[in-house]
Parts: sequence; C-alpha cells; structure tokens
Amino acid sequence: MALDAHIVELSEKHRALDRKIEEEQGRPTADPLKIAEWKRQKLRLKDEMERLKHEPSH
Repeated sequence: MALDAHIVELSEKHRALDRKIEEEQGRPTADPLKIAEWKRQKLRLKDEMERLKHEPSH
C-alpha cells in the first residue's frame, strides 16, 4: 500500500507542476527558464512513477 500512496503523491506533484506551468505561460512576461525547469521536474516525476509502477513487488 505504501507504494501506491507514493505513486499518488508523485502524481499530485506532477499535476501541481502542470498547473504552475499553465499559469506561468498565461502571463505576458512568462519566464521561459522557470517553465523549462518545471517541465524537467515533471519529466523526472513521470519517470519515477513509471519506474515504481513496473518495479516487481517484494
């Protein structure tokens, strides 16, 4: 169960970053460096979620 909870937590962080990116892109003076960093963080979270989903159970 702890693994499922961790995946849910990562998914929530992923969605939060998505909202931050959308909000920043909606600004007239959007910061492309900030957006790029958030996108990298989203990708790391997605990779971690996929790794955990396919990790064999112990």
